[in-house]
Amino acid sequence: MRAEPAPSAETVVEVHNLEKHFGTFKAVAGISFAVRRGEIFGFLGPNGAGKSTTIRMLCGLLAPTAGSGRVAGFDIVRETERIKTRIGYMSQKFSLYDELTVEENIDFYSGIYRLPKAKKAGRKEWVLTMAGLRDHRRTRTAVLSGGWKQRLALGCAVLHEPPILFLDEPTSGVDPNSRRQFWDLIYELSGHGVTVFVTTHYMEEAEYCDRLGVIYRGELIASGPPRELKARHMLEAVLEIECERPYDAMEVIERLPEVKEAALFGKGLHAVARTADAGPATAAIRAALANAGFRLTKVEGITPTLEDVFVSLIESRDRANPPPTEVHR
Repeated sequence: MRAEPAPSAETVVEVHNLEKHFGTFKAVAGISFAVRRGEIFGFLGPNGAGKSTTIRMLCGLLAPTAGSGRVAGFDIVRETERIKTRIGYMSQKFSLYDELTVEENIDFYSGIYRLPKAKKAGRKEWVLTMAGLRDHRRTRTAVLSGGWKQRLALGCAVLHEPPILFLDEPTSGVDPNSRRQFWDLIYELSGHGVTVFVTTHYMEEAEYCDRLGVIYRGELIASGPPRELKARHMLEAVLEIECERPYDAMEVIERLPEVKEAALFGKGLHAVARTADAGPATAAIRAALANAGFRLTKVEGITPTLEDVFVSLIESRDRANPPPTEVHR
């Protein structure tokens, strides 16, 4: 993995060998990275990888076991209260009050953030406009859809105009259309200079980020812009296959020595060849499926998706260091 850029005047989050242990379990195992001012930095990984634990340490909500870090120039161990004044935080779980109206939630968080009285009204109207909730200001929050709730939660997280925003799985359980609208708001904030640190396990969301850190089993196993990750970490050819009964065809393809792995992808399959030359695997797949009686529509090499890269990185990590049999949360 290429080294992260050295911290500079534009670096607003920096972490060095950060660790968090829960008993004998290492939830975060010595990660290092830097986030620049105004960028959208995505933390991509499966559930249980250490994403939420890391973000809670950066927000001053959880003390690290080892390592160091700074957020907005403040130490994540000694200056947690100062960090909290410079960040917005939105947790995985909807954190507003269902029994309050939209407007009452905004008023409550205005008090939490100690907004000056002269600014409260203006910031409230900004949140209502940004979230598209002006016509629902007196609606009880409990009856809002998941997408509207998340937009309201985002608005409350940035009421005090923080320069850094931490979003922990912000669109979990939200429908795709609402998810895309939520990301439009993130782009708008980033365009105004806000640094956004977002954790996700959605591949399409990861593509929206300026840079990514891929975390797995508490370790940072890759980092860089999405396009660079796809170019750097996919050394084998990827083939797209369209055929009848793809699930059954996958079992045939996986047995071929020319194929490293195969997986269902949409209505077809993606297969990873063992070499950068797609020719041998293409010929072997065509012959094997024909001999097995499958009607084949297409086999062709494609640019790998981020999901292809993600799966390849994790499988390579597991081959190098097999996971323990015990499952940890």
